[in-house]
Formats: sequence, C-alpha cells, structure tokens
Amino acid sequence: MIPRYARPEMTAIWSPETKFRIWYEIEAHACDAQADLGVIPRENAVAVWRAKDVTFDVARIDEIEAVTRHDVIAFLTHLAEHIGADDARFVHQGMTSSDVLDTTFNIQLVRAADILLVGMDKLLAALKRRAHEHKDTVRIGRSHGIHAEPTTMGLTFARFYAEMARNRARLEGAREEVATGAISGAVGTFANIDPAVEEHVCRMMGLRPEPISTQVIPRDRHAMFFATLGVIASSIENIAVEIRHMQRTEVLEAEEFFSPGQKGSSAMPHKRNPVLTENLTGLARLVRMAVIPAMENVALWHERDISHSSVERGIGPDSTIHLDFALNRLAGVIDKLVIYPENMLANMNRFRGLVMSQRVLLALTQAGVSREDAYRLVQRNAMKVWEHGADFRTELLADPEVTAALSPAEIEEKFDLGYHTKHVDTIFARVFGAPA
Repeated sequence: MIPRYARPEMTAIWSPETKFRIWYEIEAHACDAQADLGVIPRENAVAVWRAKDVTFDVARIDEIEAVTRHDVIAFLTHLAEHIGADDARFVHQGMTSSDVLDTTFNIQLVRAADILLVGMDKLLAALKRRAHEHKDTVRIGRSHGIHAEPTTMGLTFARFYAEMARNRARLEGAREEVATGAISGAVGTFANIDPAVEEHVCRMMGLRPEPISTQVIPRDRHAMFFATLGVIASSIENIAVEIRHMQRTEVLEAEEFFSPGQKGSSAMPHKRNPVLTENLTGLARLVRMAVIPAMENVALWHERDISHSSVERGIGPDSTIHLDFALNRLAGVIDKLVIYPENMLANMNRFRGLVMSQRVLLALTQAGVSREDAYRLVQRNAMKVWEHGADFRTELLADPEVTAALSPAEIEEKFDLGYHTKHVDTIFARVFGAPA
C-alpha cells in the first residue's frame, strides 16, 4: 500500500496504534471474564483497565520486540510498564498469541468490510442514478468488439448495478463468515482457559466464537473473504474497461470528466486520457493478487504454523485499502461521467442500418423462407455494407428475392429503433424493482 491509493479511514484500521488498542481490549475483556469465573482476583482485572486511556508507544514496543523477537510478548511487557508488573501478572492467563492475533485480524477485516460496504452503496447509488437518467439513450451493443444490435446506455449502467448489488451481498456474507474470534489457548482445546472467556471477549468485540479452532482460526474463512474482494475488484475492472472503450477517440460515446486545469499529456496538449479508469484496472490487479496467497494459507501444518502470518500482514491492509480507494474513485467517475448521446447514434448508424439484420432474417423465416436461404439473402446484402459502404435498407429493397417475401413497408418497419427498447422498463423493474 502507498499513500497515493489510500483513504485515511481505511488506513487507520491497519495502523499499529489501532492494532495495539484492539490487543489491549481483548486482553482486558479476557481478564474481566477470568475474574467473573474466580480464576484471577477482581482487583487485577480492574487494574488492567487503568490503561484504557493510554496511547501505547509503538516505538517502545518495537524496542522490546527487538530483544524478545516476539510481538505479543513485547506488547504485554509494555502493558506491564503502564499498570505495574504485579497487576499485570494475570494478563494473558491461559491464552496463546494466536488468540490475540487472529481475533484482532478478524476485527480489522470486519471493520474494513463495513467501510467497503459504504463505498459499495455510494457506487450503487451513482450507477442507479445514471441508469435512470439514460434509460432510453440508445447506443449500439457490441459483441467481440463489433456492432451487434441496439441497446441503451441505461441498460449498460443497470447491468453494472446488478453486478455490484450481487457483490454487495457477497461482501456481507464474507463479513459474516470472518466475524469470529478465538480465545481457546494452545492448540484450541481450552485446557487452560474456560470457553466462557472466549464467549465474553467475542461478545464485547462484536464477534461470534469460532466453533472449533486449533491454535488458529481456520483460514478457509479468510480465503473466502479475499476471494470476494477479488470478485469485486474484477467487477470494478469490468466497468472501467467499458468506460475506457467508450472514451477512445474513434468511439467517444462517453468520457471521464476533464477538470479545468487538468493536463492529459506532457507532450501532446490535445490529449484527454481515461487515466482514472486505467488506474482502476491496475488497482483491480493488486486486489486480485491477494486471492491465491489467501487460498494457500488454508493449508497449515497440524494445529498451527505461521506461514500465513507474513502473507496476511501484507494482503490484509493492501487489499482492503486498495479496494476502498477503487470503489470511491469509481463512484466519482460514474457520477461525473460525460455521456454523448449524439455520438452513440452516429456510431450506430455508421454502417447504414446493418445492425437490423436479425429482424430481417426473422421476418423472412416468418414469411416462409427457410432459415438457410433467409440467412444467405440477408448476409449477401450485409456484406455489401461492410465491403462497399452500401445502405442496408436500400440493398434489401433492391433485392428481388427479399422483396418476393417481404413488402417494402414490411422491410421499412424492420428499421424501427423502438423495437429494440420495448422491454427496457421490464428489465429495469427486474433490477431496481417496480416503480412506485
């Protein structure tokens, strides 16, 4: 993660200060539960809370860790410096480091997911607004990059909205799946700590107890979380690629907002480049980069190893920070995207009615012509448009085999644009719900 692609709220979740604050709260709540069970004196549990307003010294903890070579022990030593060695002697009673580390990691992922959900809502709102704004703005649909049949810009936005709505549901599920904690001790057997401690800590920290942990929380949960982030990133790229295509000079059906004073090139003053969506394509790659390592973290040796640890220290912050930035950037791009309906019509008409070929094909079959012959007749006239710039309707009207099956009025009717948009309201009702 670099600051260029980071927003403060998400970055703060992954700061050392936030991490140590969560560690402290887990330990303090565990002491409360231990005191409730009579395992440790109540006054010792109370003493731990004396540090609730302390700002833990990251540099001091790092200094201790340089000697101990153990981050949790370094923190516990620093905590004892604040509350006194005698009062600190029952802190971490019956716990193992992973109880703190894994529970904290899941808390951070849950908090990150909450911010990402807000970003998704912002993007969904922008897509919905632009979809309704351009519900009837006709443009050419493309398959293989080639003109296919008419659609509308509103349907394009609606398609992306539906995809992102599915992603939002996936993220809610991934958040729920990763919202577990474990305070189960070495190898997860609760031999030295009562399960009631885990239940109390999880309740206080907004988690559910992990049904069965080893010395770690099972990493299939995290694999699903990061896989979900990867899918969301791919959907962001899906939208970004469409916008980049629309901004190509020879297409120019839409473009990113170009602000006053903005420069597109150090060499060519005329340039207006799709830099934001190109950036989104790159950020999507960075988010997806975490998916395979997260999958590989599932297979750990026996009850625990730490091969996953270094991976998660990187992919946890990087993936959530980059995705958060990307969601908010894309919402801004959609919100201010400049649309050119006239260019959409001009592009669609560039090949003089060619995009209506299927309607003519179907009409011929309905008039009694075999499908093979109908396809031959339509393609024969279509190739004149491709190869010689002819007008498709004119060629059809001049083809005696076509006019033997269809009257001029029937041929003319097949070039009505409204035919292709007659079910837009039905699709919108499916995506956005029936209008009030």
